[in-house]
Amino acid sequence: MELKYVLITPARNEEDYIEKTIQSVIAQTVLPEKWVIVSDGSTDRTDDIVKQYAEGKEWIEFIRLPERKERHFAAKVQGFNVGYERLKNVEFDIVANLDADISFEKDYFEYLLANFQRDPELGVAGTDYIEGDLHSFRDSYINVQHVNGQCQMFRRKCFDDIGGYTPIKGGGIDWVAVTTARMKGWKTYSFSDRVFIHHRKMGSAGSSVLAARYHYGKKDYFLGGHPLWEILRGIFQMAKKPYVIGGAFLMLGYFGALLRGANRPVSAELMRFHRNEQMLRLRQLLTNRLKIAR
Repeated sequence: MELKYVLITPARNEEDYIEKTIQSVIAQTVLPEKWVIVSDGSTDRTDDIVKQYAEGKEWIEFIRLPERKERHFAAKVQGFNVGYERLKNVEFDIVANLDADISFEKDYFEYLLANFQRDPELGVAGTDYIEGDLHSFRDSYINVQHVNGQCQMFRRKCFDDIGGYTPIKGGGIDWVAVTTARMKGWKTYSFSDRVFIHHRKMGSAGSSVLAARYHYGKKDYFLGGHPLWEILRGIFQMAKKPYVIGGAFLMLGYFGALLRGANRPVSAELMRFHRNEQMLRLRQLLTNRLKIAR
């Protein structure tokens, strides 16, 4: 039996990129049963662009939410949930959270569906991405079990098992969902045979590069990351632009939150699971380095 999938895209002021996303989906070799695009009070041309492409395509549904002043990551969950509610009467096996600033090849979803079909224990899947000169896997120590938030595909049973997305204003909603899935025994994987293009630079939505690094450090703390891992991550980032200071701001964000005793939005169970994964991965990385050095 062929798997059926649906897409949900929360979008806010994406006039510069959403057309690329829409064109990529329309060109897919396997189309979704339904694609719900939720405009989160956009004040630019986002709504007009979506309406233009949705005309005559019953499988694309456009929803507009009221305008709001505050911009935060929890709003993405609210928009997603509005879209998910519209899928009650749609038959599907896989649901994807698709950002409005990416593009991909024609067989992108066909490829991912084949991987779900092949492995019934696969709960969350996605691919690597390219952002300018950055390749998300080759240029970092990102874990292949982490599924990038710009496009996450969930097996429906897995998504229900984790209770959906957790609304966290400070970010990390995608990470929490994927890590919770592993904690509950599902496989998660980011495949490398396909990639998507991320057109908006990470952390560029209303913030400077250094402010983004500081925010990432705070987020690492909020999500329960281990201090040793953060120190090593900061040192690694110092070798990348902006040299030294970028890694310093990352650690400043983390240890500033630590010293303030900031509350964490994740459970103690998830934090323990996360730290155990980090330490296991650190041992693997060090072992591989030692083997190369010999």
